[in-house]
Amino acid sequence: MTDRLPSASGSPGWRERSLRRFPAGSNGEYGIPAEMVPVLDRGLGSRVWDTEGVEHLDYTMAWGSALAGHAHPKLVEAATTAARDGINFAAVHWRSVELAERICAVSPCAERIRFVASGTEATMLCLRVAHAATGRRKVVRFEGAYHGQHPVGIAGMIHGRPTVLPACDPTGAGAPWVEQDVLVAPYNDLESTTRILSEHGADIAAVIVEPLHRCIPPGPGFLEGLRAVTRRLGIVLVFDEVVTGFRLALGGAQEYFGVQPDLVAYGKGLGGGFPIGAYAGRADLMEAVSEHRLPRADYAWSASTTGGNPVSCAGALAMLDLLSEPGIYDHLHALGRRFRALLGGALASTGTSAQVLGDGPLGQVAFSAVPVVDQKTWLASDRARGRRQMLALLRRRVFLNPMGTKLYLSLAHSDSDLVEFADRFASALEESAKATP
Repeated sequence: MTDRLPSASGSPGWRERSLRRFPAGSNGEYGIPAEMVPVLDRGLGSRVWDTEGVEHLDYTMAWGSALAGHAHPKLVEAATTAARDGINFAAVHWRSVELAERICAVSPCAERIRFVASGTEATMLCLRVAHAATGRRKVVRFEGAYHGQHPVGIAGMIHGRPTVLPACDPTGAGAPWVEQDVLVAPYNDLESTTRILSEHGADIAAVIVEPLHRCIPPGPGFLEGLRAVTRRLGIVLVFDEVVTGFRLALGGAQEYFGVQPDLVAYGKGLGGGFPIGAYAGRADLMEAVSEHRLPRADYAWSASTTGGNPVSCAGALAMLDLLSEPGIYDHLHALGRRFRALLGGALASTGTSAQVLGDGPLGQVAFSAVPVVDQKTWLASDRARGRRQMLALLRRRVFLNPMGTKLYLSLAHSDSDLVEFADRFASALEESAKATP
């Protein structure tokens, strides 16, 4: 057993070994051409190194979960200490109680909470709670959103088969039944969404929404209007804060946008890179998972073998300590504004028509001459150019996910990191402009 990179001497290289065992050489989604597939060795702060010893600026940051940066010493120390007391109990322990109390103290809607192992499980359980509590079968989600690997989380995201909303495109869901039980609404269009909810309200258990839709901010009054119409129709409003939770504010998008849902799902940044998810909300709704209801129809089974394990909880507690330091969110938002300004400057210097999206420590570029406010305008952008740009950045030693252009910042990113990225971004623009689709 070793804690360093084992030698590949006498065997195929790490890239070849990865391609041999993993579909497309990845553990999911990256879609990197075979000759470019990286295998990572280690990470520190805002950078990662691959098995060939090449250093990369990291702008995926474990898809946003490494919000403190890689191998932050306070998180490493907290998790190491916890592991010595037992890695997992599959039961409530003092660290999970403390973490639950701290989350409920800052999350406006959270009166009761349960831990799972991922954001996917958290959004899935929010929806199951809503089904059990209301007895209704349908869910409304927004076109282009991603809510995890379960069928409802994928349905309506990929846009493989054109549909007329609210019909649901099942591409990628692996579950044909979503066409009957999932309705899809256009993000940032309150009028159309209200019409869909009013027409189908008696059958709708929940509306699930990313308050910041990928990197597209909500328009004025959209979230407030969504809150009002769901309350009027008795529909459970679920905020998917797997990305926005603890990233935009300590109280997440609820605090940042001033809108309180009925249920909320957390993941990613909460654990600082350790695997964790949580779902929380109104006490009366969360009673749906209380075993005292077994076997009533309004009971939703919920249990997680590794959810809320001591190591992940210790990492999350350390993460909340970091995020509770004075000025942290001012810093994260300033970092994001600076980053997006640098992206805009690089685009302007090359005369490239594009939109810079995002909020907080997030950024995204859509190659479009018109504002991107929803999935329709996102799909109208030059997404082939976007992918070429991401691959060009990957060739310039920027680690990211070329299947999506969302770029994550962390507490470890410095201004010099941003300037260095902007230089590589500008260079990549010249390459991606010349390449053929």
